[in-house]
Amino acid sequence: MLHADHLQDPGEDGRSVLRMLAMLEVGAVALIAAWLLLAAHAGGSMYLPNFTVIAASMGTGLAVVIGILALIGFGAKLGLLPFYEWFGGAYASGSGASGALLSGLVLNAAWYALARLLLRWLPANLDLGLLIMGLAGLSAILAALYALQARDWRVLLGFSTAENAATATLVLAAAVLFRSAGLQSLAGMAWLVGLVFLAGHSLAKGTMLLGADGVHHAQGSYRLHPAGLLRTSAWPFGLGMVFAGMSLAGMPPQAGFVGEWFAFQTLFQGKQMPGLAGRLGLALGGVALALTVALALATFVKVLGLGLQGRARTSHTPVPRVYAWLCGGLGTLVLLFAVGMPWWLPKLGLVARQWFTVDAAAKMVHGLLLVPLSAGFAFISPSMLVVIGPLLALLPLLLLLLARRRYRVRRVAVWYGGEPASPRAATTALTFAHAMRVLYSFVYRPRTDMRHEHVESKYFVRRVQFDQQMAPIFETWLFGPLQRQVRRLSEWLAGLQSGDMNVYLALIGLLLLILLGIAAF
Repeated sequence: MLHADHLQDPGEDGRSVLRMLAMLEVGAVALIAAWLLLAAHAGGSMYLPNFTVIAASMGTGLAVVIGILALIGFGAKLGLLPFYEWFGGAYASGSGASGALLSGLVLNAAWYALARLLLRWLPANLDLGLLIMGLAGLSAILAALYALQARDWRVLLGFSTAENAATATLVLAAAVLFRSAGLQSLAGMAWLVGLVFLAGHSLAKGTMLLGADGVHHAQGSYRLHPAGLLRTSAWPFGLGMVFAGMSLAGMPPQAGFVGEWFAFQTLFQGKQMPGLAGRLGLALGGVALALTVALALATFVKVLGLGLQGRARTSHTPVPRVYAWLCGGLGTLVLLFAVGMPWWLPKLGLVARQWFTVDAAAKMVHGLLLVPLSAGFAFISPSMLVVIGPLLALLPLLLLLLARRRYRVRRVAVWYGGEPASPRAATTALTFAHAMRVLYSFVYRPRTDMRHEHVESKYFVRRVQFDQQMAPIFETWLFGPLQRQVRRLSEWLAGLQSGDMNVYLALIGLLLLILLGIAAF
């Protein structure tokens, strides 16, 4: 589906899609192994099994092994490290619509299946919860760091999808930890928070990815640069993209803000854990979430500020109206999703009771307030914020109006660090994230490549091409060496396809001797 769009970079030749398929095959093998171990423990029959009985009789060691295999299998689809590196290239190989299907369907199915296995089919295990917490926290931070540096709409939104999946898995790890301590209400709340977070993410990310396709139609590329599309396009486009961007940046009263607020409140409940390991794990998870949220905010300030606003050097056609109205409709649903949560969230109580024997959903709503099981601990109300917010905005608008009547507005040139003002000077996606690239250079390990195109002689330069890339961590240290070993093995095995009949007969004879030996002994 991705490769059929023919929108990948000319130099890619489908390698990103093949890398994605290879990583997902690794995950598929891990899931098959986990299922076979589960079947062996069930006595070899998996027809209509009672997983509750299976989990109650399972040993700790076997549960950890199955959990790790499932984490590899579903983590390959969720983008947990080291698998998050396929997201950017794979999303950039297709259209935004293809990316929306991956973000809205594949991601949610993988998270739900992993949650079902960890919370329903396996016994409660503290060590497994701590492992998932650490893995998800590091994945969220790394994916958010790479999203901030991206200069392509699809690459940025692909890494952002991996970051959001890791955040949802962080909350899932909290549910595993609470379940291991017998705190069923907190475990149910953590699971519901993960569902809420992913539902809001699917709406917002679908809006942004379809908006990226609209940008491609308008400017002819997915490059992230000032194009002034909010001014030239129909108003529903700007409304939907701003609502979706606010949600993914965690700004109130959007769905992303509600999901992140609930995630923080869930991790803050670590004080109720009986042991030091659980408390420390949840506290470190909160630190990872805080850093991830800050990076996500900077990322979508960059998207909205550079990708949609700014003054374009060349004129662009507006975004097609069909994309404008699609983005406007989906973006409005992001807001309605959050505003209507006090009414629809309690409807999940039936499922929560089936999973955790308690109705955690009913305890997360107090009138129009959203609470983490208790209104005395903390509360927010997106339903009230959507009314109070515009009313509070009237005060600064009134002050601005009075100030404009009393003081004349002065317009001055932009300060360029003491240099003469230049109409070509502008903030780009590269310069916006330069400070973070320098600060986290030990993660990015940036590479700079400058090529000169000469005319007849090396002394006459026609064009200078500058290229700046990030060096992927796992591509360099893990996947690269594995790929080289596979190639060496394939070159060695290529001798079996020599085309020499004598070699083939010798191999058949050798296999017959081996079979005779097995039959004899």
